[in-house]
Amino acid sequence: MLDLRDSPLGVFDSGVGGLTVLRELQRSLPHEDFLYLGDTARVPYGSKPAEMVREFAREISWALIDRDVKGIVIACNTASATSLPELADHLPVPVWGVIEPGVRAAAASGGTGRIGILGTVSTIRSRAYQSRLEALGLETWARACPLFVPIVEEGVSDTEIAELVARHYLGDRPPLGAVILGCTHYPVLKGTLQTVLGARVELVDSAESTAATVAGDLEKMGLTSPREREGRIHHLVTGDLDSYLHTARVLGGPEGTAERLALPLGPRDAALSSTIG
Repeated sequence: MLDLRDSPLGVFDSGVGGLTVLRELQRSLPHEDFLYLGDTARVPYGSKPAEMVREFAREISWALIDRDVKGIVIACNTASATSLPELADHLPVPVWGVIEPGVRAAAASGGTGRIGILGTVSTIRSRAYQSRLEALGLETWARACPLFVPIVEEGVSDTEIAELVARHYLGDRPPLGAVILGCTHYPVLKGTLQTVLGARVELVDSAESTAATVAGDLEKMGLTSPREREGRIHHLVTGDLDSYLHTARVLGGPEGTAERLALPLGPRDAALSSTIG
């Protein structure tokens, strides 16, 4: 009989941005195995219709379940905004997104005043963060920052170019107490954003808060791995594998084996294998 505690955790994103979430999950749960699916063949999600993103999320979730995951982390703000709670209601495993943990962390932040949200066009338009924060009685200000993703993936997140773009997006901001990094690429820009926003503005990293939530919930559900060895990571990629491996290294991993999957996603349809690291 399969012991679910030994099964991997599934994590997915439209591309490589979710690797920031995976990295925090690995830090919080060092003995867990992970399957990370990057849907790079269909990236970006942020500019696509919501129903299309929901269909992608359903397809990916079932592909991960076919690989015996014990839970799924939607490491993508756009997919979290469009696909929860539907996936949580219909999938046979626990499902976590990145939005609710980010909202809780922002609400509990030490900052005072209005909460800022930076994200993709789709995430900001969905008001997934704004509605939840405003329901708690907090004021919000939101800005879509689509150029941040290519800046991160080109490896220029700590350059003058990145700072100029950040000042362009944030130049007309009101006074802010905290800012939610509402896209999984954005934690890579923390240094630049802190410079532009100032030291008194607290940056809320949804990756960190999501990892803490998942770790706590797995413990409560009795699903934490009993292994003492370090967990393994396997990457599943729908697009070009070499491009994914290159960008993953730019973002700092995490390391692991990798394979390319053909679309549409069917059961165990790996076509090409390689390794990160």
